[in-house]
Amino acid sequence: MLEARTPVHEDLIDHLVRTTPLQRGEAARVVLDVLAYFDETAQEFVRRRHRELQSRGLTNPEIFDRIEAELPHRAVAPPPLSVRQLRRIVYG
Repeated sequence: MLEARTPVHEDLIDHLVRTTPLQRGEAARVVLDVLAYFDETAQEFVRRRHRELQSRGLTNPEIFDRIEAELPHRAVAPPPLSVRQLRRIVYG
């Protein structure tokens, strides 16, 4: 079922099956999970990371500094966002 949803990624799935102990269905799920992770918008990423870091007990200044440092390393990096813009994404 998953394989039918990822025909353009068959070569990647084949590569994972050849180079890892993953079975074909597992490799297809990994590909879909990775694609979903990188399909996240900048706003979704900021909100998710804020929740994750907040649940670890970090303070907002620590959280926003970390998110600001992480954003440029996304697969498709958004334009630079200030701490103020990050706060607006989280709190509206």
